Amino acid sequence: MPQGEFSLRFPERDLERWASRFPDREGDHRIAGSLRAAVRERGHLTRREFVEICAWKTPRSKPHCAKNTSRGIRTLTAAALATSDDRVKMDLLRLLEGVEWPTASTILHFCDERPYPILDVRAVWSLGFSRPPSYTMEFWLAYVAFTRGLAKRSGLSMRAVDQALWQYSKERQK
Repeated sequence: MPQGEFSLRFPERDLERWASRFPDREGDHRIAGSLRAAVRERGHLTRREFVEICAWKTPRSKPHCAKNTSRGIRTLTAAALATSDDRVKMDLLRLLEGVEWPTASTILHFCDERPYPILDVRAVWSLGFSRPPSYTMEFWLAYVAFTRGLAKRSGLSMRAVDQALWQYSKERQK
């Protein structure tokens, strides 16, 4: 999917305004703060951190994600966070039980050194999709490139761009 298929439903200059309206959801600051720092220093997620991130993104995935062993989580998240290949990062994380595109993107968003967006139906709607497309590697890579471009042009963090996209949909999508 070429990046040209993404079409922000509001002017880029309004990204900061929409991000400022994002509610301070429980867990957001903890995950973005101390958990991120600990994971980056260590190089992998612990089982507790992994389950917490999975539950934050999609509470109903928690029982499936909890089936993963500490060793499996450590091995796969360490490998994913260590590689510079965006495809490999996503493929490795999706090997974990209960982890699909949205949850894998959330892990990358909060834990990787590079900026990654959270793949979310609300954010995708704000980028011009009336219905969520089938998630594929091609779509993921285009989504990453497009949102990184938004962040760079606006001077905002990927977290702020992500919050703006989510919030716009929350308030405007019927």
